[in-house]
Amino acid sequence: MVFGFGFYVVILRSITRMKRNFVINLCFLLFLNILVKPFWIFGVERSVQNIVGAEEFGIYFSLLNFSLLLNIILDMGITNFNNRNIAQNRNLLDKSLSNLLALRLVLAVVYIAISLIIALCLGYELRQMKILGILVVNQFLQSMTLYLRSNVSGMQMFKTDSMLSVLDRLLMIIFCSILVWGHVTDTPIKIEWFVLTQTAAYFITALVAFLIVFSKTKHFRLNFQMKYFIAFIKQSFPYALLILLMAFYNRIDSVMLERMLPDGKEQAGIYAQAFRILEAASMFAYLFSVLLLPMFARMIKQKQNVEGLCKTAFVLIFVPAIALMSVCLFFNREIMGLMYFEHIETSSIVLAILMVGFVGICITYIFGTLLTSNGSLKYLNIMAACGMVLNIVLNFILIPHYGVIGAAISSMVTQLATGLCQYIIAFRLFKFNFNLKFTIVTTLFVIISVTVSYFATMIDYNRWIVVCGAAVVCVLVAVALRVLDLRSAITVLKESLAKRKEKE
Repeated sequence: MVFGFGFYVVILRSITRMKRNFVINLCFLLFLNILVKPFWIFGVERSVQNIVGAEEFGIYFSLLNFSLLLNIILDMGITNFNNRNIAQNRNLLDKSLSNLLALRLVLAVVYIAISLIIALCLGYELRQMKILGILVVNQFLQSMTLYLRSNVSGMQMFKTDSMLSVLDRLLMIIFCSILVWGHVTDTPIKIEWFVLTQTAAYFITALVAFLIVFSKTKHFRLNFQMKYFIAFIKQSFPYALLILLMAFYNRIDSVMLERMLPDGKEQAGIYAQAFRILEAASMFAYLFSVLLLPMFARMIKQKQNVEGLCKTAFVLIFVPAIALMSVCLFFNREIMGLMYFEHIETSSIVLAILMVGFVGICITYIFGTLLTSNGSLKYLNIMAACGMVLNIVLNFILIPHYGVIGAAISSMVTQLATGLCQYIIAFRLFKFNFNLKFTIVTTLFVIISVTVSYFATMIDYNRWIVVCGAAVVCVLVAVALRVLDLRSAITVLKESLAKRKEKE
């Protein structure tokens, strides 16, 4: 993630065409996202929080996560199901788009109504209700874009999908930059303005995505057929249940903080400061699943062995994840101090805890995606239900005593536990070969990376040079241990250059 475009070219020597396509498209996707999303998260969004303060931003952050909890009503598992379905049956696009787009409009009305009713029951104030009203509309627009993108990626149009993945953030950067630094108003930016700029960006992106998908259809007309809706929802319900359960254990922390503590709004804002870095890292990790889902689905349908692609993806995500985790463990205060003006001490502790859980998130994006592609929803739903219960119970126990740090511990434990469960399920279900040597060197890589970062804190030199140096050393350790194989990378690059010359 933080080690540059060329790092992701590293793959195994015996590379297949599917693995080659995965790495090439991953590099392109990462390149676009590295250009856009870090500036949004660390430039614009961070600046907004510093301007409005932790408490004010905490209101927005907790409401945003509340809107995400019920997001499943908008989707009902349609996006994951459709991605897998279109990847395996390209000819179903016309019928699928006509019916599913209509279904999503119906679900949007249900989602908005239920969200606002529950918010009223929870006692949200009038201002909070107004902000939430805008946020649920944003969720509808974002969810619609994700559905339309599932058609694009399902048709293997990965470069187009990559560009769509950054369009909304690019537009938000433009709109918010005008409000924050454009001096168009004498009043500092308000949270309401910040939310409305997202609405405009999501709407434009959804419109562009629709026009792209529409251009690939021969016949399109919205079909409001109740029989089809019911039949589809029954078919996609396992996917919907999985998303609902995972949303709860991924997003409920800040909601519980805001509701359970007297200073909950401020605590949620402190949590948001550290969570922003986890979210940024998770955005790049999520891109793996975007590419892998249709690839795994097609390979499974064609009865191809997925172990090689799975291992390649795991190595590419695991090495930078461990390096990033190691740096955040021991340089957390420097990172928080660079980004924020207040609550540095507490948010730095939260960051260290959350980034340990990030390793579990990365494992989920590989092996959870594989299980989803295989349709192994029963196993995934049992795992997710256990994860939700674990997270909620831990939050009820830890938040009253430890506040925001307790919420971070709950998240870390849940992410590691669910990630490990998905790895074990996939390993047994697909009967992967146990590689003792790979397991040993990978474990050794983790130990050395953490140790390197720890001793790096003792170096009396420019802290940011030391941080970057520690990260680079972690990658070099992975290369030295052959977790990453540079020889294979050089071979692939030579093959790619040779093919280009032949075409010319």
